[in-house]
Amino acid sequence: MLHLLQPTHGKASFSARVLLAFFASSLVLAHESHHQPAEQAVAATVEERSYLADNDAAMTKMMNDMAVKPSGDIDHDFVAMMTPHHQGAIDMAVIELRYGKNEQLRRIAQEIIVDQLQEIAAMKLAIGEQVSTSAPAPTQSQPSPPAENQHGGMDMSAGIKK
Repeated sequence: MLHLLQPTHGKASFSARVLLAFFASSLVLAHESHHQPAEQAVAATVEERSYLADNDAAMTKMMNDMAVKPSGDIDHDFVAMMTPHHQGAIDMAVIELRYGKNEQLRRIAQEIIVDQLQEIAAMKLAIGEQVSTSAPAPTQSQPSPPAENQHGGMDMSAGIKK
C-alpha cells in the first residue's frame, strides 16, 4: 500500500505536463484577448483622451453652474439648478454622438438631447421665464462663435459625426 503513496517518475511527469498545459493555455488566451496592434492602441488612447477631456469639461461646467446662490424662491432655485444639470446631460449626449460608435447608444443620446431640451423649456415656462424657440439644436453649427449657449452649456457642435 505504501508504494501507492510514493511518487513515481511517470506520475510526476504526467502532473507536470498537465500543469504546463493548463498554464500555457491560460497565458495564450489572456494574451489573445488583450492583444491589439500598437497603432490601434495608440489611436484608441488618443480618441479616448479627447473623449475624457470633453466629458470632464462638460461635467465640471455642469457642477459649477449648479452651484446656485439661493434666491428665496424654491421653485426658481430648483429650475436654476436643474437647467445646468439637464444641459450637462445634453453636453454629454453630444459628446457620445461625437465619439461613440454604438448605434443604439447614439440613438439614445439623440433622444436625451430632445428630452432634456423639452424639460428645460417646460421648467422655465413653469416659473414664467421666456423660452427661446429659435436656438439651434446642440448638434447644429451656430452662426456666431460664442463659447456658451443660452442655457449655460458648452458649444459641443465641433467634430460631431454626421
